[in-house]
Amino acid sequence: MLTYNFENRTAIVTGGSRGIGAATVKALLQAKATVVAVYSSNDEAANRFKESLGDLAANLTLSKLNVADYAQAEEFFRQFDEAHPTLDILVNSAGIRRDAVAAMMPEESWRSVIDVNLTGAFIMSKLAIQRMLQKRYGRIVHVTSPSGRMGIEGQSNYAASKAGLVAMAKSICKETARRNITVNCVSPGFIDTDFISSLPPEQLDAYRKSVPMKRFGTPEDVANAILFFASEESSYITGSVLEITGGLA
Repeated sequence: MLTYNFENRTAIVTGGSRGIGAATVKALLQAKATVVAVYSSNDEAANRFKESLGDLAANLTLSKLNVADYAQAEEFFRQFDEAHPTLDILVNSAGIRRDAVAAMMPEESWRSVIDVNLTGAFIMSKLAIQRMLQKRYGRIVHVTSPSGRMGIEGQSNYAASKAGLVAMAKSICKETARRNITVNCVSPGFIDTDFISSLPPEQLDAYRKSVPMKRFGTPEDVANAILFFASEESSYITGSVLEITGGLA
């Protein structure tokens, strides 16, 4: 089993109190990183997650933030700078869904998904890179989706936001490569989290049958890939997308 040592590394994980983000936070903590887990609204759930980590929580800070609000993000990073000398890793895992067919989609559903999933990742990446440039080191990982590559009915907003993450990574990686800052994407398929738990049982069953492995992935499956991209072992990989889909084409 491959193990990592992130001692003396500091990471920010957005969407860090649930699902893939929470699994990533836990894996980073287990690898001795110092982690700031960003969450959007649910204080009770975030605190419950922190309590569930036991002794690992000693190196965890929770921070409530709307990643799509530039002023809030600037204040978040100001406070981050006061507490941490450097930033080494950013994982953009925050994401929302507001599904509807395009002809019936409210404008707010389009804008909110693009704002959180895409604009939020841009804002966090921009402000993170400004700090990483000083150290000439950094790892940025976006959590995208096969929806951005293949499209899914009722998810034009979500698919657009996830496709945008890939394009953004491929552009930014060219700007930061000479400073030893990598930007990569993981693309999870159907992962067993609350993100898909609201779907009708018959739809979940159809999705499961469409996966060649005939099962959904786990948040840990994705976290393992994120840790690789966040590590020094991935130093010559940038602008790439790793599919974690159980063979889903």
